[in-house]
Amino acid sequence: MKINCLSCGHNVDLDEVYDDYEGQVKCFACSAILELKTEGGSLKSVKFVKVVPRPSAEEAFGRT
Repeated sequence: MKINCLSCGHNVDLDEVYDDYEGQVKCFACSAILELKTEGGSLKSVKFVKVVPRPSAEEAFGRT
């Protein structure tokens, strides 16, 4: 099953372990935490638990 992160749009690929799942998943691209509910391999709901803000260009490159 594939979902797109609600924060950054990154494609998150979930294997069959998540076909019947209720819990949290972390986006490895932006570190956002998503709360998922799936049944029978279909996504039933998804919502943000925690959105991690992206650093500014100055923070990312160590400029002050």
